[in-house]
Amino acid sequence: MKLLIAIPALNEAEAIDAIITRSLAAKEAIIAGSPVDDVSITVVSDGSTDETVERARKYVPDIGLVIFPENKGYGAAIKEAWDRSDADLLGFLDADGTCDPRFFTTLCSQLVGEDADVAVGCRMNPESEMPGTRKLGNTIFATMLTYMSAKGVRDVASGMRVVRRSVLPRLYPLPDGLHFTPAMSARVLLGGDLRMVEIDMPYKERTGRSKLSVVKDGARFLRIISQTAFLYRPGRILWSLAVLALVASGAMVAAPLAYYASHGSLQDWMIYRCTAAALLVVTAVLLFSGGYLATRVTDLAIFHRDSGGLQGRGRRLVGSSAFLVLPLVSFAASIALAWSGFADYLDTGHVHTHWSRVIAIFTLLIISVILVLLKVLNVGIQLVQQRDRYAVTTAAPLSVQRSEQAGDGHVEVDASADARR
Repeated sequence: MKLLIAIPALNEAEAIDAIITRSLAAKEAIIAGSPVDDVSITVVSDGSTDETVERARKYVPDIGLVIFPENKGYGAAIKEAWDRSDADLLGFLDADGTCDPRFFTTLCSQLVGEDADVAVGCRMNPESEMPGTRKLGNTIFATMLTYMSAKGVRDVASGMRVVRRSVLPRLYPLPDGLHFTPAMSARVLLGGDLRMVEIDMPYKERTGRSKLSVVKDGARFLRIISQTAFLYRPGRILWSLAVLALVASGAMVAAPLAYYASHGSLQDWMIYRCTAAALLVVTAVLLFSGGYLATRVTDLAIFHRDSGGLQGRGRRLVGSSAFLVLPLVSFAASIALAWSGFADYLDTGHVHTHWSRVIAIFTLLIISVILVLLKVLNVGIQLVQQRDRYAVTTAAPLSVQRSEQAGDGHVEVDASADARR
């Protein structure tokens, strides 16, 4: 089993000699203490303008050296080194001297021993010398990713990892920039088809100036985690927003309800609170429905299976005929509230319904329309799902039939293409 250690370097002249010599010295320990029997090292100069290339070139041919004339990005450098290697295990570490190359021994052993796909050196431990600002940012992003994935993670942006080459097709695409590492963590945790292990590792203060911008790269980290979460776990995001909308609606209408309970009436200034509360309730229903439908699409297009848990219970409810009771009840309640005003109009030609009743009527009508639309779209998704399953079940017999025809002199055709159509 071969390990590649990729070392991306951008203007790391102060640290490059030390990290290369430490990595070369660690090869023997890695081979002796892990399932790895061969180690190669590749340094990728990512558009360096200092003496990084000149200093790294002294170690060729003991290491591989890739030179980007212009800066392409941290992730692009790592992927280039991976593409040029035939190693079974693909690792990388930063060139700034913060990580100990000998720790690849533990990462490779844990990766193989626990049958994981990605092994990450975790910097979030008492021995870590990570600056406080980065610890805070890492904690925020780790908390977000833990909530979105329902899987514990402590270090989303660690710069020392090992990945099995065999899982790259499921990991890619990954970005070229510094958000390469949080994107990988998000993909593994949110995708659900890969397994990642974190192992506490020593972490030292870097040599030279950091290339990481707290604001700019922090925004990129946030964006990539949010995008990946919306791709694989859209329901969790939308349902969380729906709960917030409901809580906000309750807060807006709490005072008017308390006043109504005490006085049996509402003051005119409360129309603003009640209108806002009604809008938030409608928003919450839309978000709940959107989260359900988005998760159904994700299950169909990406995971090719039906989710369990809350989504599964929701799917059974929406798919049943009993679900139509909800929009019918909402519609009936709106009619009941509007009836006195309608009768008043027929009798006198005028409507004297209080504004609060009007708000409630339209809120209930909108909710009933949303629920009916949810039912219709769910039926559409069910039809697509049935078609997809039919295509899968008919593909194999068709392939066998055409193979037999090919044996009789007929041209053999890939049946999977027909199935995809």
